[in-house]
Amino acid sequence: MDLETERLHLRSFAPDDAGFVLDVLGRTDVVRWLDDGEPQLMRDLDAARAKIAFWRELEAPLHQWAIEVRATGGVVGWVCLVLVPDAGGLVQVGWTLHPDAHGHGYATEAAQAAIDHGLAAGLDEIRVLMMVDNEASLRVAQRLGLRDLGTTHQWYESPSRMFLATPPRD
Repeated sequence: MDLETERLHLRSFAPDDAGFVLDVLGRTDVVRWLDDGEPQLMRDLDAARAKIAFWRELEAPLHQWAIEVRATGGVVGWVCLVLVPDAGGLVQVGWTLHPDAHGHGYATEAAQAAIDHGLAAGLDEIRVLMMVDNEASLRVAQRLGLRDLGTTHQWYESPSRMFLATPPRD
């Protein structure tokens, strides 16, 4: 289930992407934004391959897309539609970029494509949950024009800043 934007090709992860996944998830400066508690760094290619296999099992409209820059063919990160843990089927959009890819608008462009896909597939709403001090992701959510729902203590141990995307009204 590929998606296209002006500059990006969003595609399913392949086993050959394991080195990239390991590089990104082996970085404290990335992993610190992905989960509660101490960052759990990925240590080897087998773990990266297992992560890719897990991502490939998501059922539509949920998906984990590699963000590939069309001009270069290089993968710069990923965007996903996934379930919010223990939230009764609520869906969230998330994005992760390699630090070298920051500042080009890739996260915003990819997240918009994922949101558009999810809403077109019939989702009534899509959440964004982020750590309250994640300024880079806050700016992405604001550029996307998502409704700011404030801070919540649901679903994760640490408080999360929450945003909401809904279908456009006619």
